[in-house]
Amino acid sequence: MHAAGTERRRNTPLASPCSAAVLALVLALAAVLAPAPTLATAQRDAELGPILRQAITHQGCDDHPDHFDEEVFFKLHEPRLRRLVQEPQRRIAILQSVYCETHRVKRRYRDEKRFELRMTPELVLAVMDVESRFDPYAVSSAGAVGLMQVMPFWPRELGVENRLFGSIDFNVRLGVEILAYYMHKERNDHVRALGRYNGSLGRRKYPDLVLGRLNARWGS
Repeated sequence: MHAAGTERRRNTPLASPCSAAVLALVLALAAVLAPAPTLATAQRDAELGPILRQAITHQGCDDHPDHFDEEVFFKLHEPRLRRLVQEPQRRIAILQSVYCETHRVKRRYRDEKRFELRMTPELVLAVMDVESRFDPYAVSSAGAVGLMQVMPFWPRELGVENRLFGSIDFNVRLGVEILAYYMHKERNDHVRALGRYNGSLGRRKYPDLVLGRLNARWGS
């Protein structure tokens, strides 16, 4: 399929050398700063480490079987995302990664844990919308990085270069894995899972913001 005159590609380029250098510097500084109180516990669950280490070993994401569903997803959401992301290549790469990673992680939980995640690509888009406004180089006051605002301690924990967190594919993969972990932990309770993702479990502001964005902008 072609969207906005640009062919969808399976491999998204990493950040440019200049952008990567800036991101690496910001991450290095953020790692030594105290995180914002509402994010102090975000993504720090011990069980996440092995899950993310396994996730980063995957290469590509061409194994989803329902190509018709994928085409419908792109035709529905590419015009919506166009209002927020002007660059066609980035827009297509975001949609590609979101669709791919969401379906990959749902299959994994179904196969390994016999658990059906009620997690959709649209929910991931809503999280991304709230977290970074689709800016791959967004950095929060707590040092969370990229489209899915992955916490800054993960490069060190995973033994990977900081620059990878500016990669669309890499950032989305980790963010989706983290969100899926919390969806499983909370047995598909979206409010509690989103609260854990943000580090604000028990507070409704963040989950309501994401779910409101889901219904207003990304719902079918």
